[in-house]
Amino acid sequence: MADLLPHSHALTFCGVLSESRRIINAHSRHFLALSVFFLLPLSFSLIIYPTLHSALCRPDSISFYASRFLQSDPTRTRPDPDGDSPVFFILPLVYALFGFLVHLFAVSAISYSTFHGFYGRPVKLVSSFKSLLFSFLPMISTFLVSKLILFSIAFLFSLLWLSALKGLELAGIEVDYDSNYFYAVAIVSAALVGAVMLWLQVIWVLAPVTVVVESRWGFGPLMRSANLVKGMKGVALSLLLFFNLAIWFLVGSCATILLHVGVARGWWGWAVILQVVISAGLATVLMLQGIAATVVLFMYCKAFHGELPFEIAEEFAGDYVSLPFDEKKLPYVVYVT
Repeated sequence: MADLLPHSHALTFCGVLSESRRIINAHSRHFLALSVFFLLPLSFSLIIYPTLHSALCRPDSISFYASRFLQSDPTRTRPDPDGDSPVFFILPLVYALFGFLVHLFAVSAISYSTFHGFYGRPVKLVSSFKSLLFSFLPMISTFLVSKLILFSIAFLFSLLWLSALKGLELAGIEVDYDSNYFYAVAIVSAALVGAVMLWLQVIWVLAPVTVVVESRWGFGPLMRSANLVKGMKGVALSLLLFFNLAIWFLVGSCATILLHVGVARGWWGWAVILQVVISAGLATVLMLQGIAATVVLFMYCKAFHGELPFEIAEEFAGDYVSLPFDEKKLPYVVYVT
């Protein structure tokens, strides 16, 4: 059977990236349109928001950055933020709502299109936009449940930490909050909580896809994702770290340069504009690839656990799973390790 099938993808990090890239290239105009609608505005806003926030909420900080670069005055101190300005509170809330909704729409629409593109089905913008109507509330409910769980874990840890300190004080043991030992214990404890949070993010990585593809909501997608990702946690962790670190490094570095260098040389300078455009474009590509790769990982996890539909599952032969694709009428093989 393997000799008859010219393409094969192992259930690995590179295999997931390769298949997601193939799907995007097969429907390039469709995914380009979705990226322009959702991901490009999100990427652009992430880059310019720090500068916009400083200009509107802390105009004195703009003079601070300008003096640092134009007047070479490193001794000038940073001005305190104007906490009395309504914009100081309203702008972050408005931007957070905008970013959350745009990201939710992007994940829903792109996941829907990638899922159908995986099977070689035709993808249409109208169908992708219609999918938002059915996945919007389930996505919000799943998001709220996940954040409630994370908040509960953080709250319980904080409660245990404070209880331990209070117990030591009641026992007559003086706690030196400035000692290196206390700092070491605090760092180890924070690292432990961070590891738990990261582990939850790994096992929940398929939850958004489950909402869109299987019409689940609330706690259901989280449990479904945790079950599917068993045996594939290494790939899931690699995808999560690779795309998140790459995107935030790219966006963070460009936003920092824009905030500092843009003040000194002018935000409308061609070099600054070019850098923002290139960074926003690269961040958009990474976001698109990351969402598509998550959908492919979802399908590969189903193949790994033997949960694909009967017409695909019956193609099992030895250690191989045959997946139907109609691009150039050539089937693909997923190797289950």
